[in-house]
Amino acid sequence: MKEYILNLFPELAVENELLESIVRTATLKKVSKGEILIDYGSFIQFVPLVVKGLIKIIRENEEGKELLLYFLSEGNTCAASFSCCMIRKRSEIKAIAEEDSIIIAIPLLSAEEWMGKFTTWRNFVMNVYDQRIFAMIDTIDKLAFAKLDEKLWDYLEERVFITGNVLSNLSHQEIANDLNVSREAVSRLLKKLEQQGKVEIHRSKIVVKED
Repeated sequence: MKEYILNLFPELAVENELLESIVRTATLKKVSKGEILIDYGSFIQFVPLVVKGLIKIIRENEEGKELLLYFLSEGNTCAASFSCCMIRKRSEIKAIAEEDSIIIAIPLLSAEEWMGKFTTWRNFVMNVYDQRIFAMIDTIDKLAFAKLDEKLWDYLEERVFITGNVLSNLSHQEIANDLNVSREAVSRLLKKLEQQGKVEIHRSKIVVKED
């Protein structure tokens, strides 16, 4: 187990006492393909650190359909299981082995105790949350971005209809404010439209090409 931690979770080996605590209290579990590690409505008893294989994390929506949240490969752990552990609520996710896997199972009581005892463990947990939150934001951004290009083009066409194909003194921030999106998103999409030959971007104006 110590070798797995050193190779896949080196940040947990910074504090020797934490490393020894993990080796002493955690267990290595072999999980067969299709086996459910965590089920809906159950109290989570351990936090999984994946050292081999692939674990799928899914959630059931209001219609009873299961939706994929994310996969856990080797060197990953589950932010949702930390959440359930820390506030002792029933699981709202299902964790199922996508293939034969091996995990380090951190007992619930140990995971809670280490939050107050080891800075390294606390930072590890916070980093897991941070990574998962930004991954979620990125997914949402991509979904919104896919529709935003149509919204932006409609906006430009409407402005052209009103003022002509040269849109003077129209800043990226003004467009962003009108569309209620970020300036960065607008800039990226305008650049994409320019690459497609649909617009010309100048310092103080945007020229919309006629078909």
